Amino acid sequence: MSFAVRTIAGRSPLVLDSPHSGVDYPDDFRHACDRAVLRQAEDTHVEKLYDFAPEVGAAWIEALFPRSYLDVNRNTTEIDVSLFEKAWPDPVETDPQALAKVRLGKGLVWRMTDDGVPIYQRRLSVQEVRSRIERCWQPYHEAVRRAIDTAHARHGYSIHLNCHSMPAIASSYSTDFPGLVHADFVVGDREGMTAAPALSRKVCEFLQSLGYSVSYNHPYKGVELVRRYGDPAQHRHSMQVEINRKLYLDERTLELNDGFEGLRRHLRQLVEMLLRTDPRGGL
Repeated sequence: MSFAVRTIAGRSPLVLDSPHSGVDYPDDFRHACDRAVLRQAEDTHVEKLYDFAPEVGAAWIEALFPRSYLDVNRNTTEIDVSLFEKAWPDPVETDPQALAKVRLGKGLVWRMTDDGVPIYQRRLSVQEVRSRIERCWQPYHEAVRRAIDTAHARHGYSIHLNCHSMPAIASSYSTDFPGLVHADFVVGDREGMTAAPALSRKVCEFLQSLGYSVSYNHPYKGVELVRRYGDPAQHRHSMQVEINRKLYLDERTLELNDGFEGLRRHLRQLVEMLLRTDPRGGL
């Protein structure tokens, strides 16, 4: 196991990963803004919400480093070239959709927080970012790829849940919809490109049956971790699942609230439903 990634092997077709809940801040981060400000970028406690995953046989992958240090839900080409003291020599993204996040300061290495606070008061070196990719991005993606390949080889299909949380109200620099009041859940499959729409709708309908409001592909369609590993034509289904943080924590203090246990129980029911679902048949 990489020092930066926690992995637990599964025995079922289901793979869960949490790329943004890490709280181990490396010494070489050398950020300028206060740690408490950076912590607002975390999907805090998501790993606790899904801590039942190994018990039910789902594979689990978890980033231990913070999202603001390196965002593994971005491609290595999603580079903000303004961050560097010298020219970045490696490939840089040209796709306008991917570049939208870079312009917001949310590329592979974040330039500023969701509220527009600059993270650095220095220029970064090419080598330190390459090192972050080698120590964090590469082992994380290898762990996710390996878990999905293993599940698919064993069962003939795989279902991958990319696990996230979101603020109750979108911040000014977090998405293209600042101020948007979020639903309880957002399920994204890149408009059916990374999971069978019938499977995604089944997830949405199950959550709605539990009393939650659910949005499908808005404002979050899913990013690199579902784009890279989802291929429904090959029975590889990847969905991004965003949970409204108000359901389980105090967004100011990051302390768990009274809703945590009930939400965790419902997420277990969701996972158990998916364990009974074979997307190769009728849904």
